[in-house]
Amino acid sequence: MEEKLYITVIRSRRKTMALEITRDRKVLVRIPMGAPHREVEAFVRSREDWIRKTLLRLEMQEAAEPAGEQLSMEEIRDLASRALEWFPGRVAFYAPLVGVSYGRITVRNQKTRWGSCSGAGNLNFNCLLMLAPEEVRDYVIVHELCHRLEMNHSARFWREVGRVLPDWKEWKKWLTEHGTALMRRMTG
Repeated sequence: MEEKLYITVIRSRRKTMALEITRDRKVLVRIPMGAPHREVEAFVRSREDWIRKTLLRLEMQEAAEPAGEQLSMEEIRDLASRALEWFPGRVAFYAPLVGVSYGRITVRNQKTRWGSCSGAGNLNFNCLLMLAPEEVRDYVIVHELCHRLEMNHSARFWREVGRVLPDWKEWKKWLTEHGTALMRRMTG
């Protein structure tokens, strides 16, 4: 008998439905405000195999990765301080290459996201990225800046990422393979 999926539905002013599986294996479905319940169910059912495979992959990764030492609050503050010095210069370098402007840059200590871009163009980056290779940090920057052009993960979005950072898949793969271990080092 298959394990029941627990899904959180998030309604917002969006036009399409999207699935997200967080690093702590929560399944989120983002849907337009007025989407009928039956369409949401059909959407999830049509992607159930992908959901289960992704959840299994995350579970296996977590089991295979040795848990690194938890970072102390002092170490997290140090990472955040280094990130606040490092990210603004790199964002300023990549923004003209992407062809966008941006707002405020914030560094956070998050357990599920590497970065985010608000509708107003404010950028958030995870301080744990300072433990990743510089190329991975650059990938996250370009990824978030490309959201200034496309607030989705459409083919157009990925073309923009590839235009600026041709080897982005290598660094995305690095995050997929090593990101869970980094996130598990977060205190609290």
